[in-house]
Amino acid sequence: MVEQGYRATTIAAVAARADVSVDTVYELVGRKPVVLREAIEQAISGSDHAVVGEERAHVIAMRAEPRPVEKLAIYARAIRETQARIAPLFLALRDAASTEPEAHQVWQEISDRRAANMRKLVRDLRDAGGLREGLSIDEAADIVWVTNSSEVYVMLTGERGWSPHRYERWLADTWRRLLLD
Repeated sequence: MVEQGYRATTIAAVAARADVSVDTVYELVGRKPVVLREAIEQAISGSDHAVVGEERAHVIAMRAEPRPVEKLAIYARAIRETQARIAPLFLALRDAASTEPEAHQVWQEISDRRAANMRKLVRDLRDAGGLREGLSIDEAADIVWVTNSSEVYVMLTGERGWSPHRYERWLADTWRRLLLD
């Protein structure tokens, strides 16, 4: 789907690439939007299976870290690593969502979950005494949500030529400036 685009990729092509039958793909995973969602979930997790957010190493490390600046540095590193795997898949899903209702539903589900996770992060920053005064949980979560998006990652690393490490430094610095006292 990344190489040929979402619309040009068929389940038959997915099955051939996986060296299984088309029926196996439908039986084990489902239709094309679900196949893409599963690929995204694995890319987010960095493994061959989806890992619940609370069980990911960076989330555990962030929760254990008492200093808000370090929490954001850990998260920026995790986002850099994750975006390198997920951005092309996520953008393929976004494009598919513009014309396919089932893909739109998957896009919305992942988007809503991302937004909820950003609110958890911001509450953790607030509880650690780091959230800038006057900044609401929802506003701060929206700032994190938009700045860690695949679109921003691709614009900076792909279109502007930034290295992934430069992106990570920028992301951590941006969050420190916009979110913390």
